[in-house]
Amino acid sequence: MKALITGGAGFVGSHLTESLLERGDEVHVVDNLSTGSIDNVAHLKQNQRFSYTIDSVLNEHLLAELVDRADVVFHLAAAVGVRLIVESPVNTIETNVHGTEMVLKLANKKRKKVIITSTSEVYGKANSVPFREDGDLVMGPTTKGRWSYACSKAIDEFLALAYHKEKRLPVVVVRLFNTVGPRQTGRYGMVIPNFVKQGLLGHPITVFGDGTQTRCFTYVSDVVAQLIALALEERAVGQVFNVGNDREEVTMLDLARRVKERTGGRSAIELVPYDKAYEEGFEDMLRRVPDLSKLRGLTGYEPKVALDEILERVVHYFTSDATRL
Repeated sequence: MKALITGGAGFVGSHLTESLLERGDEVHVVDNLSTGSIDNVAHLKQNQRFSYTIDSVLNEHLLAELVDRADVVFHLAAAVGVRLIVESPVNTIETNVHGTEMVLKLANKKRKKVIITSTSEVYGKANSVPFREDGDLVMGPTTKGRWSYACSKAIDEFLALAYHKEKRLPVVVVRLFNTVGPRQTGRYGMVIPNFVKQGLLGHPITVFGDGTQTRCFTYVSDVVAQLIALALEERAVGQVFNVGNDREEVTMLDLARRVKERTGGRSAIELVPYDKAYEEGFEDMLRRVPDLSKLRGLTGYEPKVALDEILERVVHYFTSDATRL
């Protein structure tokens, strides 16, 4: 298989690249390095089945050539992270909507399969937990920049499914839930790397809000395995799938305590109001738990890495190289 990965120098993209190469596939990565890093894929440069281009998916002539050479496109390029979304809403909307539009338009010309990575954020303020793929999406008001990311990714989904329905383009939409692992940066608000770095440095572990909000965390290898499985499964075409971990829902306060125990126990745990952490009137989701029954029924998926092991691996990643702190 010849794969094109947009955003392939990012956290998830680099792990997906590794897994495809291990399968014996050919991989070309395109990334503008706005949030990704060439360091994430530098160790792959000697692999003859790996190549990369530093550029934007909005470069139509370049992307057309890369899509033409691929059998499948994994579209991961996107603005990510709550902090980046709040601080740069224009970039968030333009990157997500226009980038996906470009990928689908060019893939459609050559009938290439596209795996669109979406997000659990699209469920918005829905309270019917666990979230099912056919459940309602409940967005906040347009005056809250927080929801621009969710809306932009929902538009990506609508557009991808419209291409499938109207033009028979083979597409699969994958909603990722809180993916964690090595190479993930806390720069844009990702909670576990932020907690771990704070704990290792002996700084206060800052929990936003009252700490009662809950999440389920998924190790990146579990996510990548399902991205590949769904790309290879013809029955997945034209459908939406949750990919996450439903086995351990944890509050942010409990998560902070677990991280504190694993990073020396020196750090205090501090609650920081959302208004101070992000912006006035910031809204968050109280719970975010996936319903994985649809995915299980198709691929037999079961998450392999539990939360405690995830934390151990992330701690090891940062302690194995002090420059990461």
